[in-house]
Amino acid sequence: MSPNPSAPLHLAVALDGTGWHPASWREPVSRPRELFTARYWAELVAEAERGLLDFVTFEDGLGPQSSHFLDPDERTDQVRGRLDAVLTAARVAPLTRHIGLVPTVVATHTEPFHISKAIATLDHVSHGRAGVRVRISARPNEAGHFGRRTVPRIEGYDSPAAQDVLSDLFDEAADHVEVVRRLWDSWEDDAEIRDVATGRFVDRDKLHYIDFEGRHFSVRGPSITPRPPQGQPVVTALAHQTLPYRLVARQADIGYVTPRDADEARAIVAEIRAEQEAAGRAGEPLHVFADLAVFLDDDPSAAAARRERLDDLAGEPYTGDARVFTGTATQLADLLEELSSAGLSGFRLRPAVAGHDLPAITRNLVPELQRRGVFRRAYEAGTLRGLLGLARPANRYAATV
Repeated sequence: MSPNPSAPLHLAVALDGTGWHPASWREPVSRPRELFTARYWAELVAEAERGLLDFVTFEDGLGPQSSHFLDPDERTDQVRGRLDAVLTAARVAPLTRHIGLVPTVVATHTEPFHISKAIATLDHVSHGRAGVRVRISARPNEAGHFGRRTVPRIEGYDSPAAQDVLSDLFDEAADHVEVVRRLWDSWEDDAEIRDVATGRFVDRDKLHYIDFEGRHFSVRGPSITPRPPQGQPVVTALAHQTLPYRLVARQADIGYVTPRDADEARAIVAEIRAEQEAAGRAGEPLHVFADLAVFLDDDPSAAAARRERLDDLAGEPYTGDARVFTGTATQLADLLEELSSAGLSGFRLRPAVAGHDLPAITRNLVPELQRRGVFRRAYEAGTLRGLLGLARPANRYAATV
């Protein structure tokens, strides 16, 4: 089900190191020496919250960043290394009050029991502002870090062999999310009694085995962490083609997509809605956000010159999986309104240089969207699900009266 077309836009920011341009760390505003400190991330998220954004995502992976699709590289002129996304979000949570916190997890090599517990904990410590971005890993070297399985090397997405490998990885990710969701429900909301007089802390009848049996996982449950405040924290995924669109349709609350224009956005939304109906979720709300990398300045020529200068430092033009926007906040607001007419309910913006483009989003773009009446002027809900207009779901295991 698509969101209300007359509803205001939703806006998120994807945080990745010093920014999405590989030379961003060389900008004076980027503070690369602070990149692995809690203060650095807390200040970025505080800026995003100052702009009333719905949520931030934290990029993560199980191998060093690389300029190659499947292999590590030997480059020393780009940021390499990350802090753990879930732990970073948990550290930032007490320092924020309203904004959603959505770390990335790699379903391919992590156990759903661990992820369910970690994201439930994040939801508790943030008082209902947690989400998760689920992704796969098709990199053989990342499989080698764990030594439990091998991932066959794929050569291009379109070959039948590659599609078989990717289909299996996305099916595994769908099962991963299903286990996580069931574990979040394995404690009923009132399972904790905490009655000192009777000596009863928990009602064992309200803890449930999930008894999941699938091709990829066999998980009995229940969780060891009580049900999250949101019931179900928000599940998100990035999708570029049919297989990940299917994952979004089956298991996500938000799908991030990468259209180049409104016509492509319209086609992508239609495909996701068809997959959603095929998955039996036609009646459930599902947001589709477009991802855009952004270079924002007060003058279009300044933005273009900054991008060109960074490209020169990197030794090649910046391109990515998402459309790259270069211009002013007013021009970006025009584009967002145009794309939203294609059925998108929000946008996840990727600041090219976090220290420059994130403040440009919060202090220039947001006021422009507010002036047009398409973005909030105050936080209107206390949970991430509330900000996104998603109801708190009933527990699937609780007895209905």
